Amino acid sequence: MSGVGRILVVEDNDALRRGIALALHDRAFTIDQAATGDAAVERVGDPAVEPYDVVLTDLRLPGADGVAVLRAARARDARTSVLLMTAYGSVESAVEAMRAGAFDFVQKPLDLEQLELRIARAIDHRALLHEVSELRAERAARRAADVIVGESGALRSVTDLARRVAPTRSTVLVTGETGTGKELVAGLIHGASPRSSGPLVKVNCGALPETLLESELFGHERGAFTGADRRRAGRFEEASGGTLFLDEIGELSPATQVKLLRVLQDQEFHRLGGSRTLRTDARIVAATHSDLAEEVRAGRLREDLYFRLDVIRIHLPPLRERSEDLIPLAHHFLRELRDAGASSQGFSRAALDRLRSHDWPGNVRELRNVVERAALLASGPRIGAEDVVLNERSPRLGSRPEEAQGGGPPSLASAERGAVLGALQRCGFVQKDAAARLGISPRKLNYMIRRMGITHAAWRRNRPPGGESRGV
Repeated sequence: MSGVGRILVVEDNDALRRGIALALHDRAFTIDQAATGDAAVERVGDPAVEPYDVVLTDLRLPGADGVAVLRAARARDARTSVLLMTAYGSVESAVEAMRAGAFDFVQKPLDLEQLELRIARAIDHRALLHEVSELRAERAARRAADVIVGESGALRSVTDLARRVAPTRSTVLVTGETGTGKELVAGLIHGASPRSSGPLVKVNCGALPETLLESELFGHERGAFTGADRRRAGRFEEASGGTLFLDEIGELSPATQVKLLRVLQDQEFHRLGGSRTLRTDARIVAATHSDLAEEVRAGRLREDLYFRLDVIRIHLPPLRERSEDLIPLAHHFLRELRDAGASSQGFSRAALDRLRSHDWPGNVRELRNVVERAALLASGPRIGAEDVVLNERSPRLGSRPEEAQGGGPPSLASAERGAVLGALQRCGFVQKDAAARLGISPRKLNYMIRRMGITHAAWRRNRPPGGESRGV
């Protein structure tokens, strides 16, 4: 039997715990012990303690139970194998533990020879997961080189940190201005994680009213609200075993914040209109362009939720602060467009100089749109300066158009944005009503809202004093 492995034995019966530890120590394992669930949870979560290869824990313990120990160990390192000992062996306990990620069960009274074999399999399983994780990280790194394009030190720091946190289960908060590529970072984290074979589910929390967002996240039972003619699984259920990307997390209503906090704490939730407690094994990656600390100070975001979200922070700097990435990104977008049928073969020096002269308030997303428009407008084989159409006074996303324009006449884009914001103000952000006021379809309005980067926070900043908040 292999002599490699660090094992934590968690058992409140002193004689049994010491006997197991002595037997395993004789097999050349490194053994630590804990007599209570609370002590085990504290130990597996201690950053000064190296993650264990195997945690062998009783199911019923003083304080935290064996399932809580399991979750704490796997939250620290998803590759830790957890074996649960139980004299009760109920089907319910087995199902709950396997859903939470238990590697195996062992029945009391213990058969030491069988226990050693299962521990050996658990250690081999961890080694295999480590090897698979390294291979996936290498693959994700190669894929990131194709998707997250840039040469700046700031961008390399972002991708390096994303790859380092990918193997963990910790919640990640990706911050940065609109259009910087936060969704790509979430994809990199998922692709380099042990969960890469599971789903990557994406939800934009700023694009849906409160009731629809709760249904989207948690699902609903038949009859939960008007139009709910059948049960629907939510995104937390769909993302179990994978990653759930929550974009614009700062836009959550107070009620939804409470429900999300419960999921982050206990991995538990209810469907709308349901009473049955459901569990999820989804890893959360959240993103925001807002200053969440300021949202907490303003009373719009719960402080406890903020701390649950801000476990590991990855900040994406704006494009204007990493100018080294501008031209590689422009060439990358042009190559993508050529693959899709565009005929432009490159940029003239004057066109590149024109790109460099802009401060890119819309960041990478704005750059891609400019390159696409230039490729379509170019009359020759190369994009010239005259083909690069820039909104020289394009407002920072979320700012008031008249402020960005410095009091001058508004551009067509800012006038369009102002009309959309005005309609949303008058209709309390009920998109169906705002679309009717504008004389367009709700689908088209939703597209315009996403294209313009309009969020509930931007609407609140622009609404008149005393404006209604119906539908937020």
